[in-house]
Amino acid sequence: MKTPSHLATTALTLALLASACSSKTTHAPSFPSDALAGKCQSPRPGTGDRAGTAADEKAWLRAWTDDLYLWYREVAARTDLDPTGYATPQDYFEVLKTPALTASGRARDQFHFHMPTAEWEALASSGSELGYGMQVVLLSRSPPRRALVAYVEPGSPAARASIDRGAEILEVDGAVLLDGDPAVINGGLFPADTTPHTLVLADAGASLSRSVTMTPATVAMTPVPAPVVVQSPGGRKVGYVIMNDHLQAAEAGMTSAITQVRAAGVDDVVLDLRYNGGGYMLVASQTAYMLAGPARTSARIFERTIFNDKYPGIDPVAGGTVDMPFYPYRYFGSRGSALPTLSLPRLIVLTGGGTCSASESLMNGLAGVDLPVYQIGTTTCGKPYGFYPKDNCGTTWFSIQFQGVNAKGFGDYADGLVPGGTGGASFPGCAVADDFLHALGDPAEARLAAALAWADTGACPALPAAQAARVREALAQEREWVLPRSLAREMRLPLSR
Repeated sequence: MKTPSHLATTALTLALLASACSSKTTHAPSFPSDALAGKCQSPRPGTGDRAGTAADEKAWLRAWTDDLYLWYREVAARTDLDPTGYATPQDYFEVLKTPALTASGRARDQFHFHMPTAEWEALASSGSELGYGMQVVLLSRSPPRRALVAYVEPGSPAARASIDRGAEILEVDGAVLLDGDPAVINGGLFPADTTPHTLVLADAGASLSRSVTMTPATVAMTPVPAPVVVQSPGGRKVGYVIMNDHLQAAEAGMTSAITQVRAAGVDDVVLDLRYNGGGYMLVASQTAYMLAGPARTSARIFERTIFNDKYPGIDPVAGGTVDMPFYPYRYFGSRGSALPTLSLPRLIVLTGGGTCSASESLMNGLAGVDLPVYQIGTTTCGKPYGFYPKDNCGTTWFSIQFQGVNAKGFGDYADGLVPGGTGGASFPGCAVADDFLHALGDPAEARLAAALAWADTGACPALPAAQAARVREALAQEREWVLPRSLAREMRLPLSR
């Protein structure tokens, strides 16, 4: 699933700096761009901003890119970077990235973005965003368009309107989704303020449509809903855990979930990351530790961060080690208290095209310490990169500054992690299309059903030829789906001091 740049939403994936987990820190260096920082065309009172111009802000962006961007040499080689040719600093920022492509022909840097600092701070600390509290999947973003609801946050406007997974959106504020005005549709589906909007939708399996009017609200996401325990066809007790992001609140959510499935005495855990765009790398490290346990992870690294060639073996932003351990303590709440562990012999993970960044690092980090990981679903988004968000003049900028590799030195998955594929960027498992006709956690839901079969047999479910052909067609279509969400929810974010 791709994130559309034309939508008002931005997509983000967070990571946590290794030095925040390490006692071996040094003072971070200063950079040439520091002298240009804070010179703003609209200085913010009480912030230390100084009077400046748009040209000053552009000059800082160029210098900051040259200081820290992972592929700064490829930016320096560009010939279209005269700042006077771009109306705003934001426009200029869009070209301050590498033009290189991956092996499959995708842009290597798909994760270059910015957002207002106030919005970023609200999202990073609480995971709250303005909207209806429902994740939409665009099965086709050009006519004939289709859009389904993937999941709904508890207590949100969508939940109060009784909208569930699998509901198809037919109209938005009078515009027919199939071929209506995209400005009206985008404005209603991804609201910028609290103006009410009216949607016509058909619930999954329903023959009739219905109309709902919702007022957008600031919705605090629930990154880890309460886990459920299900039984495999062979009688194994399996803990099913959804993890929708790695933001700050996910630490408490995963701690609670692990405690609950451990108390239930499960034989296996299925971790559903299909809609997880990423988050703090610290939370990924904590989650990996809780799943794998201390014996497998003690004195091992979860991830090593590699910066550009100006900083061999050092973290230029926070200083100190570039190695992140498997972190065994809480950081955001009850700081220093020990995390619960499962010490699993294996992990089954559900993925999709929306599985990105820190969630991919979780899988890769566990593979680095030889915990068998089995992947059910579709190829992940492909983001082994991260950044330190940087505020300047009221905008927070996100520019790729490092690549992560696991304890074995592997981090080459810019085209995604592949279920049942071959080569280093793959895991044993099954390619299974997403199933919107069943609720998440229902043992009959296609990806969970395949995971339960794998738990029993270590093999993908056998399908009749006709059904297998339909699955292959669905998988091919799914590669074109779009999962519109804030780019702030698709990144690995280091936590600077």
